[in-house]
Amino acid sequence: MSNEIKKIAIFTLGCNKNLVDSERLAGILDGKQFELTHNLNEAEAVIINTCGFIKPAKEESIQLILQMAELRRRNKIKKLIVFGCLSQRYPDLKNQILQIDEIFGIEPYKQIVNSFGKKYVSDYTRLLMTPSHYSYLKISEGCSHRCSFCAIPLIKGKYRSRSMEELLKEAKDLLKQGVQELNIIAQDTTFYGKDIYGTYKLPFLLNNLADNFEFKWIRLLYTYPTNFPKEVLKVIAQHDNICKYIDLPLQHISNNVLHSMKRRSTKENIIELIKEIRDTIPEVAIRTTFIVGYPSETEQDFEELYTFVEEQKFERLGVFTYSPEEGTSAYSLGDPIPQKIKDERLDKIMRLQQQISLERNKSLIGKTIDVIIDDENKKFYIGRTQFDAPEIDNGVIIKSTKKFLPGVIIKAKIVRAEEYDLHVEYPAN
Repeated sequence: MSNEIKKIAIFTLGCNKNLVDSERLAGILDGKQFELTHNLNEAEAVIINTCGFIKPAKEESIQLILQMAELRRRNKIKKLIVFGCLSQRYPDLKNQILQIDEIFGIEPYKQIVNSFGKKYVSDYTRLLMTPSHYSYLKISEGCSHRCSFCAIPLIKGKYRSRSMEELLKEAKDLLKQGVQELNIIAQDTTFYGKDIYGTYKLPFLLNNLADNFEFKWIRLLYTYPTNFPKEVLKVIAQHDNICKYIDLPLQHISNNVLHSMKRRSTKENIIELIKEIRDTIPEVAIRTTFIVGYPSETEQDFEELYTFVEEQKFERLGVFTYSPEEGTSAYSLGDPIPQKIKDERLDKIMRLQQQISLERNKSLIGKTIDVIIDDENKKFYIGRTQFDAPEIDNGVIIKSTKKFLPGVIIKAKIVRAEEYDLHVEYPAN
């Protein structure tokens, strides 16, 4: 049966780290006489790259698997393959959903190719699934932190840096494919190199990419506050092509909660780090995320977090409600805080952040900024500033009679501001 299969559809769930894995698989399959398709009506096989991070993500993965299993049951497709975080964590899924032909964990590229009766070849070029002008460079796999709420180390194992040579080769390939904006990702980007080189190599990697590659923007995501290599801040400040943007997931600020979360940071450390970031990179935009409703979070802990957000005025911020995950050390604490209270706490912080974001955006009216063009609507273009990562941050609405291609960076004047959008004029007068 596998020899008959020519057209394959790949579905990706979860984070952009998963997306890179799917792009890698697509690049490998693309050279094996397969045709990749987005059209389910013509797909002969379906591959699902799953997410198993928290409950909503697991439910989304299961739902998609069941939908595709029904197609397999009705012989609308000839093969159903499931891989990724969910199946790494729950390999017995195959026994529960009998229409799954093959189930693999993480990084199963050779097994997937072999399952189609083809020989695996390690030399490939990633087939990008993002718009052609931006992409992601995943610099490591796994995580050696043992945060009490997080299942990632259980799923992906210890931190494993990719070699510098491999990363620079991949960056070169991405540049050849027309990528203008390179977003550096990992479970923790700041730990890069420590495991294989004995020292933190992110500053060296950033310098190398900024000095020797013609990316218009280089962006750093997923930095970890504990043992943050301060040299990174100087590198960002010194290079015009590195976005003045740091993604710093803090998760909480109460020392009581941070200790229970096993974050190895304190409120005092975090405040000191934020000050150093802002002192070294004056125009920086800091993105952070928090968890509310953690089992030990008291009302006082939450108010401390709320006050912290109010004082720090983060440029970008997201909030999640706590999800108990079996196998994590926090799982034994139960889930004592009702979902209603979790949701109320989330809403309260996001309402505050909405106001902070609106005030900040209004303060920018009249300024001229660089905007990267992402997409075109019938009436306007959609773009981003260097302070906005793809798909997760604020947008810029550009009205112009001039035609722009995605990836072009223009100078435009801010004329109107909303909570999460800027409206600009081009050309900037």
